[in-house]
Amino acid sequence: MKIASIVTIRKELRHLNKEELLELCLRLGRFKKENKALLTYLLFEAHDEDGYIESVKTTLDELFEGINTDSYFYMKKTIRKILRQIRTYSKYSNKKTTEVELLLYFCERLNELNPSIHRNRTLSNLYLRQIESLKKKIAVLHEDLQFDYNMQLNDLSKI
Repeated sequence: MKIASIVTIRKELRHLNKEELLELCLRLGRFKKENKALLTYLLFEAHDEDGYIESVKTTLDELFEGINTDSYFYMKKTIRKILRQIRTYSKYSNKKTTEVELLLYFCERLNELNPSIHRNRTLSNLYLRQIESLKKKIAVLHEDLQFDYNMQLNDLSKI
């Protein structure tokens, strides 16, 4: 089966009535957890971006509390899992500010971990890559937002 392009799909969707669109969306949500999560975001959380960011931060807090700090190996696995979650949540939002805020929060939480991530080269490098990524993402935002986020980023860099 050849997969159709987005343009073709959009044209075909325009020909469907409301009931058929509803059925397609529900069927799409049944197949993959990501599809259901995206539909949840679009239907319930897209109108309140600040509330969405706070709910994601709460989820991240729970994941950070569950980190096994007995071994750096287990810490690395969990931290990478958290980073994948952040990328997924950012992808749903499609707003650069949401991604920047979540990554800043991620870096803050990494600095608070005990034992320190800076004693492990892999985790320290992961942290530094996120800082560099944040610098690039902040550079494309509006000037006022750049100033605010750069202040937070400088606070993180001093640690």
